[in-house]
Amino acid sequence: MCTVTLIARRHGYALGMNRDEQLTRPVACPPSRRQCGPRTAILPSEPGGGTWIGVNDTGVTFALINWYSVTRRVAGKALSRGEVPLAVLATDSPTQAEETLESLALRRVNPFRLIGVFPARSAVVEWRWDLRTLTRHEHPWRTATWISSGHDESRAQRTRGGVFRAALRQRSAGTVDWLRRLHRSHRPETGPYCHCMHRADAATVSYTEVQFRRAAITVRYTPDAPCSCSSLSPLRFRSRA
Repeated sequence: MCTVTLIARRHGYALGMNRDEQLTRPVACPPSRRQCGPRTAILPSEPGGGTWIGVNDTGVTFALINWYSVTRRVAGKALSRGEVPLAVLATDSPTQAEETLESLALRRVNPFRLIGVFPARSAVVEWRWDLRTLTRHEHPWRTATWISSGHDESRAQRTRGGVFRAALRQRSAGTVDWLRRLHRSHRPETGPYCHCMHRADAATVSYTEVQFRRAAITVRYTPDAPCSCSSLSPLRFRSRA
């Protein structure tokens, strides 16, 4: 259960991601630097090591969301989906990322959608895995959103998508303040379908923000619901692209 919003710019981008999880899930570790093959990356992580989002030193961001609309699941013990972003963060192009995905034991990985942002190419690529086929979808270099939910995914997509489209008409659309307001929004009402999601058993448990501009990479993170966060401490490094 997550929401990803990309603001595509002429020279860079900003991306925000709400992570929605069961309240019984262990608290994740805050972003830190990690070596992923030849690349250095900044990413939050599960206690077991996997992740759902990360950016490497070429400015490439990968964000993974579960694909609940596909109901098939791995028979037996599944490989954590959190291993997928770790693998592709070692790459800096869509071709390399796809080759890496195809080399993984995907038959042991439950359905997912992986969004890759490649600023050097002004490219946004989404890979979808449904337990049978890995498909690639090219998206225009423009502001966009991706939504998943284990609680009526189609309704969550309609509701959050409608709020996103309305927000695009605001004068502040495309700014970082706009991005943060969107991700802490409770429109149209507090509950399971708004961006900052709240249920009795699950909620938005963290917000991760990546900014890339003229070779400067900044990651901000809060381990709480965005609606309760007053400040975001930055972690910065320079792109090697």
